Amino acid sequence: MVEVDLRGRDITDPNVLAAMLKVPRHEFVTGKNKNLAYADFPLPIGKDQTISQPYIVALMTQSARLQPEDRVLEIGTGSGYQAAVLAEMVKEVYTIEIIEALAADARSDLKRLGYDNVKVKHGDGYQGWEEFAPFNAILLTAATPEIPQPLIDQLKEGGRMVLPLEGMLFQDLVRITKSKGQLKREKITGVRFVPMTGEVRQ
Repeated sequence: MVEVDLRGRDITDPNVLAAMLKVPRHEFVTGKNKNLAYADFPLPIGKDQTISQPYIVALMTQSARLQPEDRVLEIGTGSGYQAAVLAEMVKEVYTIEIIEALAADARSDLKRLGYDNVKVKHGDGYQGWEEFAPFNAILLTAATPEIPQPLIDQLKEGGRMVLPLEGMLFQDLVRITKSKGQLKREKITGVRFVPMTGEVRQ
């Protein structure tokens, strides 16, 4: 998976490649899909949610330009796989999942696998996690029509936010960099994510 689908494409950050090699993706895939855990496509994890394809996980992680001492917020825990990859690379990971059953399963799996630097919360990620802000990086693993203002507020100066933004017909994976209170937006690629739910749709 790492050699062909990641290194064979445009994933060049050695820390991202090392993390992707280390995290056992099959531990985050359920039931009959376990034998497909290292294939480069998304898989269902129940509750109409998916675990993202490995390439997209690696691309989002690389795009966040992470440093070892970073504190990272993830919106949309899902299976917990992306949080585990982040946990291999940074000091602290805070991740929020709106579906309670998924949050509970991810918390249990991450703890069982020894990811003690990850905190999982059940809730609506729209409001972020103010208690632990500001964050060096924020990743959204669900598509949103807008960037939630609380997340912008909780992003540190110089921080990076990577998220899928909805357009009229397509979604764009973008990187937002906060500089002197302004947001610089860069398009990375076209993507297809499950929609972010909760307050962002109100």
